[in-house]
Amino acid sequence: MDTLFEAAPPEATLFADGGSRGNPGPAASGAVLVDSGGEVIEEVGEYLGTATNNVAEWTALLLGLEAASARGLRRIAVRLDSELVVRQLKGEYRVKHADLQPLHRRALALLRRFDHVDVRHVPRKQNALADKLVNQVLDAQAID
Repeated sequence: MDTLFEAAPPEATLFADGGSRGNPGPAASGAVLVDSGGEVIEEVGEYLGTATNNVAEWTALLLGLEAASARGLRRIAVRLDSELVVRQLKGEYRVKHADLQPLHRRALALLRRFDHVDVRHVPRKQNALADKLVNQVLDAQAID
């Protein structure tokens, strides 16, 4: 997980985001895989029901890692606008909340499927594809 892509560029970049309208409240997760040429190769969104923002953020990461693994990708860049999730994933912050611990363990297990992973925090503006997907899922749920 600490390996950077100096020798091998990523095959795709995973943008993941989660959101909750209220905390907790109606929540959704979204993940977008973009190939090295900038083309969207997969979008995965999921309505979570009532959940916290942090649960939605972690779930988005899991959705994206599962999609990347299912595609057989071996080298990925992961971009999240949740600084908390990035720091917890890198071991800089402990995962104290009991609801987040199984999500954290699952993410670490999924990350081991890849040869190279570069996880970084990005400003929300650079995570617009995933953020848009989260809002589409939440808006669609509100209509139903």
